[in-house]
Amino acid sequence: MKPGTLAKLAGFSYLVIFFAAIFANFMVLEAILENPLETVQQERFLVGLGIFAFMLTVFFDAVVAWALFELYRAHKLSGLSTIFRLIHATIMGVAIAMLPLSLDFTSNQEILRQVEIFNIIWLLGLFFFGVHLILLAKILDKPQIIRILLLLAGIMYMIDTTAHFMLPDYENYASVFLMLVAVPSILGEMSFAIWLLIKGGKEAP
Repeated sequence: MKPGTLAKLAGFSYLVIFFAAIFANFMVLEAILENPLETVQQERFLVGLGIFAFMLTVFFDAVVAWALFELYRAHKLSGLSTIFRLIHATIMGVAIAMLPLSLDFTSNQEILRQVEIFNIIWLLGLFFFGVHLILLAKILDKPQIIRILLLLAGIMYMIDTTAHFMLPDYENYASVFLMLVAVPSILGEMSFAIWLLIKGGKEAP
């Protein structure tokens, strides 16, 4: 496959992941957290769409991993970067498997517990995703600003995941950690996706 095609495929997949994750997290998961039993019983189709959206993120995560590996296969870190992204996708798949089980629960506590398990497994996956972003930042030659943002995002993903499990009062700092992760992650990954779509294939080795 030509570099330009690979770059566009990776960029398109990034956009699908971005919008599918927004829908699944903020339209579906948030609704479950606010009204667990009511949402699961009365909005079953919506919950199913949310689970499907999460599944799409895993599928296209694997597509991005493959496309970036092919695009940068000449770099010595490309294979390692791909492995860490696939580890993240695998762990995310395990996390998603927790959600359909909540559809048959009959109490708020049971449903929220299942969502908590999903979040814990998802957090573990983000640690490995952070490693992938750090390696990806080292693989890219340019643009420099995107490299810096991806590097910062990767470091913050790893720090945030570690803080979740090590700080007993993490909730007191949750909003700060969220901002430190979200800003470089959204700016870096969206910029990278757009760069891939526009000129990634022209400048990749």
